Amino acid sequence: MVKDNTHASTAAGSNRITANAICLAQEINWFAAQVNRRLQLHFAAYNSNGKELHMHQHNQAPMEFTPPPDLAADQSVYAELVNYYQLTSAERLLLMLALVPHLQPHLLDVFFSTNKQNGRGYTEFGGIKANRHSGFIPTIETALFILAGNDLSKRFNVYRIFEPDHIFLSHGILVLGKDEQSEMFYNSTISVSEEYIDFFTTGKIRKPQFSTAFPAKLLRTKMDWADLVVDDFTAMQLDELRIWMQHHVQLMSDWGMEKILKPGYKALFYGPPGTGKTLTAALLGKQFNLDVYRVDLSMVISKYIGETEQNLEKVFKKAENKNWILFFDEADALFGKRTNINDAHDKYANQEIAYLLQRLEDYPGMVILASNMRNNVDEAFTRRLQAIIAFTKPQFKERKRLWQMTFSKACTPPPEEDMERIAQQYDLSGGSIVNVVQYASLLALNRGTTTLSVEDVLAGIRKEYHKEGKTL
Repeated sequence: MVKDNTHASTAAGSNRITANAICLAQEINWFAAQVNRRLQLHFAAYNSNGKELHMHQHNQAPMEFTPPPDLAADQSVYAELVNYYQLTSAERLLLMLALVPHLQPHLLDVFFSTNKQNGRGYTEFGGIKANRHSGFIPTIETALFILAGNDLSKRFNVYRIFEPDHIFLSHGILVLGKDEQSEMFYNSTISVSEEYIDFFTTGKIRKPQFSTAFPAKLLRTKMDWADLVVDDFTAMQLDELRIWMQHHVQLMSDWGMEKILKPGYKALFYGPPGTGKTLTAALLGKQFNLDVYRVDLSMVISKYIGETEQNLEKVFKKAENKNWILFFDEADALFGKRTNINDAHDKYANQEIAYLLQRLEDYPGMVILASNMRNNVDEAFTRRLQAIIAFTKPQFKERKRLWQMTFSKACTPPPEEDMERIAQQYDLSGGSIVNVVQYASLLALNRGTTTLSVEDVLAGIRKEYHKEGKTL
């Protein structure tokens, strides 16, 4: 008897959410206490100095943070991250500062206080007003105020948390937003990435939605490797990709090859439509439980200088530290050959190539470029590919197998000898064979029968040939 684990799974998920909520509530209380203490010291310094503040620093009493909650035995997602990275009190305060606007935004309203001496807000608090919920959005200046006050030495030490190689930024935990009109880096807003907000609260990460902000669609398939029909040489090359997917972590880390090899794996799939390029990308993701995102180049490529890179950056930025497979279908449009430099636009095209090359080389996961023709892809990219795999039109042996696999088990296909003759005579791709079987099946269903005739199949082939400008 098969046990139904749905209830158990739901209960486990609910328990995790409860653990997350309890942990974050403790951390928020600790954070609020530290902020209140900082504000008390700050306002005490103002009150004691009175009107002498015009061009003078007011000195605050030194502040020591109280120890944060002990999360050593905590089972929440937030605690796991704190324990894994051994976050300091300052790092935890910063993380909570970025999280609070998403969890309890009213707690930061205190930073809207008005300075009675000049009738406006306190410059040292930093921050901006949110557009929608009207709450306080912290900036780096806000973090510096909380963590260091006016102590320059402490402020300089805090700067390191905002370095690109710190785990907060390098792992995409925190996101810095800089207003184009901002004059200083420390005016940049601080927020937690959407993925980590989901992770800290529900324990799961939502899939990004296809939009102009993320021009890529999740690619899935119900098929298995047995449904992919390619020639023996192509199958052998695809085995190399699977071997890399299975062993690349061990190769790079345990064997120390990260010093020698560039991160990730880049491959070119080329061949006519319907030969299995997209299906292969989806199957790789399915086998290794990885998300595959097909980048919609129609939403990426722009005639305006700089916009193509900006659109691509949205995808690469989102993909960082996710181990996604990125699939660029019809990649010629983006990675195709460029003309000689004749004007400023051609010169910029070369700068665009430089950006793409750098992004490809830096991406630690698998990137697959798909093209109808190998020669359509610029040599600057092909030189950096670990695999170039041809997906050719199936020959008689592969076509025969495709015909056998594609008919529904609920129907009676034409006699085997007729189908063998059709497989021998008509040069069709796997995708075209699927289209033919669909059309022939609909003709049979329209007659009220489950038996497909040779005429049904030939009618479907005729339709496919007409699409390609051929005659039967």
